[in-house]
Amino acid sequence: MRTSRTSDTRAAVVCGLGSALPGRLVTNDDLAADMDTSDEWIRTRTGIRTRHFVEPGTATSDLAVAAGAQALGSAGLSTVDTVLLATTTPDRPCPATAPLVAHRLGLSGRPAFDVSAVCTGFLYGLSVAAGLIASGSAEHVLLIGADTFSTIVDPQDRASAVVFGDGAGAVVLRAGAPEEHGALGPVELGSDGSLADLITVRAGGSEQRSAGRRPTRADAHFAMAGQDVFAHAVTRMAEATRTVMNRVGWKTGDVDRLVGHQANLRILHAVAEQLDMERERLVVHLDRVGNTAAASIPLALSHACAAEELAPGARVVLTAFGGGATWGAAALTWPSLDR
Repeated sequence: MRTSRTSDTRAAVVCGLGSALPGRLVTNDDLAADMDTSDEWIRTRTGIRTRHFVEPGTATSDLAVAAGAQALGSAGLSTVDTVLLATTTPDRPCPATAPLVAHRLGLSGRPAFDVSAVCTGFLYGLSVAAGLIASGSAEHVLLIGADTFSTIVDPQDRASAVVFGDGAGAVVLRAGAPEEHGALGPVELGSDGSLADLITVRAGGSEQRSAGRRPTRADAHFAMAGQDVFAHAVTRMAEATRTVMNRVGWKTGDVDRLVGHQANLRILHAVAEQLDMERERLVVHLDRVGNTAAASIPLALSHACAAEELAPGARVVLTAFGGGATWGAAALTWPSLDR
């Protein structure tokens, strides 16, 4: 799927940015105290040093509301036309979490719905937001990526428990002109359902329930085929990035920052290598927060903005790979934002 724009269409322009992390900081040493791992093992294989976990009683909606409120404040707005929430860890299987988030932000009555594409969810949400704005269905859209993977990973599974953290990131997009700083350019999306077992939670859906099977401990928790995910993620993220750069007319040297899904530092380095891009142009935030799934890219953007790694007018490419399997990339020029 491609989302494009022409010179006479309305562009979706980023005008607000927000983030939220739960207060519980978890170090590699903290995890090593409860499982067979070590700080060195985690760092050398993932690049992650710390992550944040929600406390008991804190839900995905709580983080989403905090990030959304900050993004609205950054944009100088108290209302938007639509609220989108990209998440794999909704508060409940039914109903969607976005309407609750909208209500808590004082936006009851507005359309609000969840987007489910796992770690690519934020990019899928960007495409939806851009379409709503281009069609005239919305002037302003609040897009939030929020996940609490600590609630679905097996805390004894070394392969996944050390990788994930909880968090939320959000952007506000408004209708504007394609030549403005902050204007979202082409978005490239894809999926391959034959890879559904690479990243999954098997229990809890109609497949398991209709079969009448009691879920095992493994089926009730998140599972990931790490080596296969690594190979597919690198290939698809690099391909999608190249496609977006070609469509917008950028060469590798034109890209100021590549903001990849913050899953694993080796994945980010491998993507940069495939693109012949210097590692210095990668935005890296996973060392502090781990893999935050749908929140990963907006959290990385918030970090880079606060660290002054993103200047107005910077050419930025976003890219991700997630369960489904899903993948995508998007191009934009960075705006001047109030934080």
